[in-house]
Amino acid sequence: MIEEIRISQLGVIDSSTLELGPGLTVITGETGAGKTMIVTALGLLLGGRADSGAVRTGAKQARVEGVLRAEGLEHFAAAVEEAGGEVEDGLVVLARNVAAEGRSRAFVGGASVPVATLTEVAQPLVAVHGQSDQHRLLLPRAQREALDRFGGEPVAACLEEYGDLYRRLGATTRELQEVVTSARERAREADLLRFGLTEIEEVDPEPGEDDTLAADEARLGFADTLRTAAEQAREALSSDTGGADALATTSAARGLLDAVRDHDAEAAELADRLAEITYLVSDVAADVASYASRIDTDPARLAATSERRASLVALTRKYGESIDEVLAWARDASARLLELDSTDERITALTEERDRLQAQLSTSAVALSAARREAAGRLQTQVTDELTLLAMPHAVVTIDVTSIEPAAHGADDVTILLAANAGSEPRPLSKGASGGELSRVMLAIEVALAGTSPVPTFVFDEVDAGVGGAAAVEVGRRLAQLARTAQVLVVTHLPQVAAYADRHVLVRKASDGTVTSSGLSVLDDAAREQELSRMLAGLSDSDTALAHARELLDVSKATRALG
Repeated sequence: MIEEIRISQLGVIDSSTLELGPGLTVITGETGAGKTMIVTALGLLLGGRADSGAVRTGAKQARVEGVLRAEGLEHFAAAVEEAGGEVEDGLVVLARNVAAEGRSRAFVGGASVPVATLTEVAQPLVAVHGQSDQHRLLLPRAQREALDRFGGEPVAACLEEYGDLYRRLGATTRELQEVVTSARERAREADLLRFGLTEIEEVDPEPGEDDTLAADEARLGFADTLRTAAEQAREALSSDTGGADALATTSAARGLLDAVRDHDAEAAELADRLAEITYLVSDVAADVASYASRIDTDPARLAATSERRASLVALTRKYGESIDEVLAWARDASARLLELDSTDERITALTEERDRLQAQLSTSAVALSAARREAAGRLQTQVTDELTLLAMPHAVVTIDVTSIEPAAHGADDVTILLAANAGSEPRPLSKGASGGELSRVMLAIEVALAGTSPVPTFVFDEVDAGVGGAAAVEVGRRLAQLARTAQVLVVTHLPQVAAYADRHVLVRKASDGTVTSSGLSVLDDAAREQELSRMLAGLSDSDTALAHARELLDVSKATRALG
């Protein structure tokens, strides 16, 4: 429930606070005083579109704050905390700033949030109905949604099941179409993969084989050069012809130092190091000789190696930078080929799934239609009864539920028909219902939905347009009865409706000759009489109008929600 609304620099309102509470609150005032700014402020708190043109002339920004009581609204409190806001003493502050240059900021429980988050948190709490809703009620979609709301859990459960099946059927149908359409491309891709796998299988490469063959080819191609270098190196280290070599030279140096090692420790250390070098040179000479003997000069092997390597290079040009990458491509290609080869099986499976979902959807559509028709029978009876109380004693409302091709919302069209007078043919609301009749039909539907609606607050913005006389009195009475179970806020120009208020708020307009501003004030009993007399006769001090105002208040007293 909304406890308080604070408005600053919005339209003609400079700064005002509107204290609310349970029951029925009406807002009245002269034309142009700014009554609709209250609804505009509520729209901003609910995440509605921000219009910089609504910022008061000369102000940098407009601000709207709403204090809401969260007790008994567990989902609301949880949504506030999820948004990062706080619930303090059972109260939550929602706020919206609109800058003159167009920027907008939203706040939930003290936390700055995106406007979309404010919408998610606040919209489930308030149902706003204006004259535009009368036109919306003419749309088949709005009529269907109203019936579904009235149907409650039975319709909601059928609609959820139907919607899930409809989405799954759509996804399955699209996938089936895609698979069938792309069958030719998939066959072409499969042929390319088979060709590549055949090429790789014929070569049958081993992991790392390209690197090994590159080394072998380099060695075989320079075998004579390698052998000559090795033999010359071995001769330099240890000569077979008695020539000067490294081993003889180091041995001679070692012998010279060994001869004097007893005279100087440093000479002895150098002799030992030369001994180590002698052993190393001897070992290296043997290894070089062994290496030279192993070098194979085999033109046939070189040709085979080059040919094998050329086959591997042909693979790496197409399928990877290295043989390891080629083998990885082959593994992936094999898996993809298995998937492509199962296209026919996939088409069969998807076709069976589509047919199964279509059958289930048909069954679900029948159940949803039955639930809607049952709800339609109850709703048309309740709305007809409400219209009798709204000074339309001969009006009859009929709700037709007709079959159509399955769509996202079901396989039904819902049409609300009105026979406004005895003996007249029922006609769709869009064909013949007057503005006053539409107002009362919408109010009757809302009263019928009130028992099933989780919304704690209803706002009506001049929905009584086109209504007068006895009908206006009944509109006020029904709004007061609706206010027994919900908080109701009404912007009205009818004294017959305003008389039923538990709280009467007046929008006063003042002007200093250059700037027009408005303020809000809650009227006491005497002030209410004066305001009602102004609404009745255009005069606040007319004795006749005052007497009529008192009479209206006396008649309404027994029906007021808090009376």
